[in-house]
Amino acid sequence: MSTTQKTSLDLKSGAPIDLAGLRRVHVLVVGDVMLDRYWFGEVERISPEAPVPVVRIATTEERLGGAANVARNVTALGARAGLLSVVGNDEPGRAVAGLLRQSQVSDHLHVDATLATTVKLRVIGRRQQIARIDFESAPVAEVLAAHFQQFQSLLDLHDLVVLSDYGKGGLTHIVKMIEAARAASRPVIVDPKGDDYSRYAGATLITPNRAELREVVGRWRDEADLERRAQKLRADLGLQAVLLTRSEEGMSLFTDEGAWTVPAQAREVFDVSGAGDTVIAVLGTMLAAGLGLREAARLANHAGGIVVGKLGTATVTYDELFAAGG
Repeated sequence: MSTTQKTSLDLKSGAPIDLAGLRRVHVLVVGDVMLDRYWFGEVERISPEAPVPVVRIATTEERLGGAANVARNVTALGARAGLLSVVGNDEPGRAVAGLLRQSQVSDHLHVDATLATTVKLRVIGRRQQIARIDFESAPVAEVLAAHFQQFQSLLDLHDLVVLSDYGKGGLTHIVKMIEAARAASRPVIVDPKGDDYSRYAGATLITPNRAELREVVGRWRDEADLERRAQKLRADLGLQAVLLTRSEEGMSLFTDEGAWTVPAQAREVFDVSGAGDTVIAVLGTMLAAGLGLREAARLANHAGGIVVGKLGTATVTYDELFAAGG
């Protein structure tokens, strides 16, 4: 773990990153976790009961989703990740804990007996998603209060905090978390959700996608209008930066120095699910390792381009990220 901490991030500076350096990085991920289940099968006919395909399931797979997928992406790079979240006292919750151990993520899970662990079940036929079925509920206040208390105790053990908000209730105390992280001189980057960004005030950086940003600042007419709206949001919330992920248009970084865009790399897009998790994991890990904002954003953009070529929630390894120079 780094010895010197600060909540502000350098825009351009930073030493080259190697695997040994990444192994000294500790990232704390907090937010909503879920279990992603995949049922793979063959589609050979249409149901006689309704105009839907009949999928004969051949194999199943389980993967970490949400904030757990962010943490899994951090360790896939070679860094260390702690995950603070809430799961139910149920089979999916135990499956999440088991997958975290396999991914070498430090598990700081709280168990809420009244909560059903969020599960996203995807049915895949002929390598196409046919249906997604969600199971979810919100955690109780008592568990969330303990959640915040442990968050405070974990800050000193980590270099940077990632708050992964999926709107499932796990970040009820996000305002206090940001305040506590700033008091501990830990940078905070947030993957936002919803139309009320006031709860993210004081964070170091937020990473909305185009649809999420439009929901908050409205539709922009052109690039100049986008920059004006993004910079106003940044100033209103007291953020150092806004990193807008723009799919095929790459990413745009808004800071005191203006707007800076990194173009997308032309790749075949197979599955965008979980791509945002990979982007914020790579961004946070590289920033915690001392890389400048622009170079960290470039690598996060590169990682996003890699992961959309994979099926389902996936990770990008150190070797993949830095192949042929990154």
